[in-house]
Order: sequence, then structure tokens, then C-alpha cells
Amino acid sequence: MPSSFHVESADGYERLMGRWSRKLAPMLIDFAGLADGDRVLDVGCGTGSLAFTLAQTPGLREIAAIDYSPVFVEAAKRANTDPRISIQQADACAMPFEDERFDRAISLLMLHFVPEAGKAVAEMARVVRPGGVVAAAVWDHYGGMSNMRMLWDTAVMLDEDALPLRRRYCFQPMMRPGEMKQTFIAQGLSDVEETSLLVRMDYLSFDDYWQPIAAGEGPLGRYVAGLEPDKKKAVDAAIRAAYEAGEPDGPRSFASVAWACRGRVA
Repeated sequence: MPSSFHVESADGYERLMGRWSRKLAPMLIDFAGLADGDRVLDVGCGTGSLAFTLAQTPGLREIAAIDYSPVFVEAAKRANTDPRISIQQADACAMPFEDERFDRAISLLMLHFVPEAGKAVAEMARVVRPGGVVAAAVWDHYGGMSNMRMLWDTAVMLDEDALPLRRRYCFQPMMRPGEMKQTFIAQGLSDVEETSLLVRMDYLSFDDYWQPIAAGEGPLGRYVAGLEPDKKKAVDAAIRAAYEAGEPDGPRSFASVAWACRGRVA
């Protein structure tokens, strides 16, 4: 089942989101919990933020990681230096692992890009042993991503074609309050808990914020790259004005919130 995430390059993704997912990864791991000897599956590994953070725990026996994008898989393999980590291309809705293989399956910033996210949760539960843990986190695009809402809310003032794209961005799967919890319960998980995790995204300048988006990375970048030159110029200028907010260009910090959910395999 294809992902709805648009990938231009691994380096572009690192600037767009990888650097922030590395800040979020330890928080999700703490929420999911770990134990010595665990076999852990990273579902939707991207460039490796979660897998490489997991590898900082010496007691783990195995860290398997999958992603749908060959671009991400190649980049993560190049960066890997830990023999416990194995990385392969695979579909989160049809994973190439036997039942009850892992102690935990954790997904960082992936479920909202799966059109039928419940199938991915069911697969995570299938490959985790009874008593093991399934956990996931996704950004709260509607209420918790002020840096990206700033872009969309500015763009729709200049381009009515952005209206349906903003709606799709704000209400991707698993983003409404309680939605992940309901999905985990529907897939048979028990002791399900949902919470929110907060990090800050700190940019050095407008170019630091805007360059990966302007280069076409991710869903936002895909929209910007498709604009006609005159409209793109107007959007660029308006987004810069929103970022600067009347002050000289320079560092800005945005609070960013993710929904997180965990459950136990019956």
C-alpha cells in the first residue's frame, strides 16, 4: 500500500523533518518502554531517526527497520554502523515477518501517511508477541504544527486551489484527538493510552525554514513546487513576511506537538 509522503531526497527530508524526528524519537521510546533483550521493529524508519536512537540502548537484542521508500532505505543503510540493526524496504500493511517475532513495534511519524492506517496497526500487532507493545506517534497537523499551519494559512489567502490541500494536510489519518486510540482498540490492543509529546523546532533563518519546502520536499513542498512562477513568487514573499512577523530575519522557534499512542498485544 503506497505512502502518501512525497520524497525528493534523503538530504532534503533531513532538513525538512529528520532533524526534528530525532528530537521526538527519545520521547516516543520512553513512552513505549524498553527492556533488556527486546527485539524491536521500527515501522516507517525514514532516514533512521528512531532506529539509531534505539541503538543507543545497549541491552536490545535486535532492531529491525522497514520503510516503503527506497530513497529512505538506501540512506538509512548507508548511515548504519550497528550490527543489531537490519533495514529493508517493505509495506507497513504487509510486513515480511512471521507472527509474534518482536517484543515491540514502534512507528514514528508514519501512520498518517498510510491511507488505511488501521491495516498498519493490525500488522504491527500481528508481528508482536502476546504481552508486547505497539506504539506510534504522528504530528498534530491541525492544532500542533504552527510552523506548517503558518504556511498553509498564508497560501490559501493567495491561492484558492490550496484550500482542499490544507484540509487534507490538517486531517490526515490518525490526527484527530482520540483517533489513534480508537484504532488501536479496534485492532484488538489492550491497555491503550494516548498522549501528546512536544518538541520545539528551532530555525536559524527563513532560508533554514523555507529551503527544503521550496525545493519540493514533502507534501507542502510538492504544492509549492507545482505553483506557477508568479504565484510562487507571491507565496514565497508572503511566507517570508509571516515567518519574520515584522522583525529582521533570524532565528525562530516553533512549538510542535505529536499525538502518541501505545497498546499491549492481548
